[in-house]
Amino acid sequence: MRKKERASIVIERLKKEYPGADCTLDYNEAWKLLVSVRLAAQCTDERVNIIVKDLFAKYPGINELAQAEPEEIEEIVRPCGLGKSKARDISKCMRMLRDEFDSKVPDNFDDLMKLPGVGRKSANLIMGDVFGKPAIVTDTHCIRLCNRIGLVDNEKNPKKVEMALWKIIPPEEGSDFCHRLVYHGREVCTARTTPYCEKCCLADVCKSYASYMKEKKQ
Repeated sequence: MRKKERASIVIERLKKEYPGADCTLDYNEAWKLLVSVRLAAQCTDERVNIIVKDLFAKYPGINELAQAEPEEIEEIVRPCGLGKSKARDISKCMRMLRDEFDSKVPDNFDDLMKLPGVGRKSANLIMGDVFGKPAIVTDTHCIRLCNRIGLVDNEKNPKKVEMALWKIIPPEEGSDFCHRLVYHGREVCTARTTPYCEKCCLADVCKSYASYMKEKKQ
């Protein structure tokens, strides 16, 4: 089966399994998603959603957060881990938005990538969720599942996975597809050595499962 054909089947199966394809980070403004996605590095989305309530209550806008010292931000975000570096990036990012982008989150990929603490994953998330533009977010779930299913070949580099997926995923499907991979990765295709293949809607088109069954029969 060609990767593009496999991708088409996976997209449709996941649509039926997870009709909703929302980001699991809570936000109502673009800059808040920027902050939350930075805090989510090596931290659960659930914890981030709790911590940012206090952060945004104290600093309700880009300008207010830009005026805060990194140490003040760190006091609040420390429970997310890597508090010092995350606070520093958030401070620099908000100040750049204030000083260079008229306190608005830019709606193009290149400008987003200029922001401190923003990498390809974060930029794609903003492009897809906030601005509704084509996006592929290669987080740990995306990378793990796409390798197991056979959409990419033993590739762990996020950018290389992203580039490979652009070739087989329709642009309009990318953002929702990646969100559904997160849901599926948490509920079924977990990071454990033996995921819950017996209840997976993708088992019959998954290369990893096919290999597992072949070995089991030998």
